Amino acid sequence: MTVPDIHLNDGKTIPQLGFGVFQIEPKDTAEAVSQALQIGYRHIDTAEMYGNEKEVGEAVASSGLDRSDLFITSKLNNGFHRPDDARRAFDQTLSDLGLDYVDLFLIHWPLPTRYDGDYVSTWQTLEEFYRDGRSRSIGVSNFNPHHLRRLHEETTVRPAVDQIEVHPFLAQDDVRAFCHEHEIAVEAWSPIAQGAVLDDPTITEIARRVGKSTAQVVLRWHIQRGDIVFPKSVSPERMKENFEIFDFELEDVDMAMITGLDRHERTGPDPDTFDLIPS
Repeated sequence: MTVPDIHLNDGKTIPQLGFGVFQIEPKDTAEAVSQALQIGYRHIDTAEMYGNEKEVGEAVASSGLDRSDLFITSKLNNGFHRPDDARRAFDQTLSDLGLDYVDLFLIHWPLPTRYDGDYVSTWQTLEEFYRDGRSRSIGVSNFNPHHLRRLHEETTVRPAVDQIEVHPFLAQDDVRAFCHEHEIAVEAWSPIAQGAVLDDPTITEIARRVGKSTAQVVLRWHIQRGDIVFPKSVSPERMKENFEIFDFELEDVDMAMITGLDRHERTGPDPDTFDLIPS
């Protein structure tokens, strides 16, 4: 089964479906990533704050796959936004992953109430990694339109992606519209709202009609909207099910019904107020 690519604004491409390792314990990460790679995933999404970059690297190293066939994303820890700290943290990411470069590196959160509200100098530091080739693309995570607008006005490299919380209960159409206007690809984290959407009667009825699981229907909704998605699981059966979403399509009416479930309901923090710096 072939996963489609999304074209980024810097000329690179990214697989539209990936495998996320958020909340997977380090001791379980290498096995989970190895299973995902065996199933066919080639896009792996990790982060410094997840604490499992080393284990992702172990799975990649033991996979036997060519580095050029993989797309690896990581993200800057909230505690390292100052430029020199960001440089050291990025060096550590490459060391922990055992790689010479990552395909995508993101500012994990804008943290507008920290660092005197300065995420611009942090972004300019990521631009260094982009220019020296150690991060083939750079982007942001959890940035709202006003955060993105500031980067657009004060810096030279557009983010290639914005990774935001998106699911049927939080459609994020305002952020997605801004990103579309500025050719920024949208990545959807928490794509099934940590399971909260799976018992919704509308989604359940659509799943029954198309002969797919509710999770497959929701992931397909993301795909047809054009978003990049990376569900996580430690179950090989669930990984395989999540991968099998390219042999059916949802009708326009089904897409509209799922989008209409939007409640502006988050499972995670508000990017305008979130300020956690892990100890």
